[in-house]
Amino acid sequence: MIQHVYRMVLLGWATVSGIVPVSSAQEYPSKPIRLLVGFSPGGAADIIARIVGQKMSANLGQQIVIDNRAGAGSVIASEITAKSTPDGYTLLMISNSHAVNAGFHKTLPYDPVKDFAPISLVASAPLVLVVTASLPVNSIGELIALARSRPGQLNFGSSGSGGSSHLAGELLKKMAGIELTHVPYKGVAPALTDVIAGQVQMIFSSAPAALPQLKAGRIKAIAVTSAKRSAALPDVPTIADSGVPGYDATNWYGVLAPAALSKPLVDRLNAEILKALRAADVIDGITRQGADPIGSTPGAFAAYLRSEITKWIKIVRDAGLRSD
Repeated sequence: MIQHVYRMVLLGWATVSGIVPVSSAQEYPSKPIRLLVGFSPGGAADIIARIVGQKMSANLGQQIVIDNRAGAGSVIASEITAKSTPDGYTLLMISNSHAVNAGFHKTLPYDPVKDFAPISLVASAPLVLVVTASLPVNSIGELIALARSRPGQLNFGSSGSGGSSHLAGELLKKMAGIELTHVPYKGVAPALTDVIAGQVQMIFSSAPAALPQLKAGRIKAIAVTSAKRSAALPDVPTIADSGVPGYDATNWYGVLAPAALSKPLVDRLNAEILKALRAADVIDGITRQGADPIGSTPGAFAAYLRSEITKWIKIVRDAGLRSD
């Protein structure tokens, strides 16, 4: 649903993407722009940030510098952004971990809504449950059966405590009635490395990060976490259709700025992101990575962010989770 709604918004803005409200926005940017990513290089947020940032750099005539600040489920990068000067030269690429953190952490060094200016949703993608190639399972049913025969002995890696890949695993544990041991990493890339090596048995990975390893046969895809099958992995069933009805944990990505960023600059950046997302090479690059470019107005993204925060707070609390 999110893809269809925001794709229409994206297309609707096509005719106004070049409008610049005031002279200050017309003069912007006069120096490189920093785009913070709260995860290590190689993860989905990083890959999508680089695809979109490269196109924006070409369109703006100024470099978009990707600044990876991994750790604490993206809290570090979010705090840096929240406390940065609201001049349009510091931006943040977030995933739904930004919403999860609102429930996972007792306190945060920022307000996840009030301290940010939403710019645009960028892309949406399911997670894909992948397992080490030697694990003797090829379906959710077989995985559940194995987990029940070996309670607590199967490990699942994640990109960090409280992140989407962590909560996807916790949601499966709760809904399937199984015990899995969580092993957090600082980013999906190092976690995938250990899944390939067999140090942990599985991970709920972003599709963009997992696809190269799947194509190389180093890991196996068991199921996707979205309510419907992924266009990038059409032969991989959903968890919901594989014996766990109602399961849904779709990931998404968007861009925020510090809260006090002026409306003209919010609108300018929104227009530039939407312009980048309409480029054929950007669409191809994002879809080839297993994600769907979407785009939105700032207001629509603000409303969606609030709804996601409400959703994930409930999931975190129902699961009895808290920060380490």
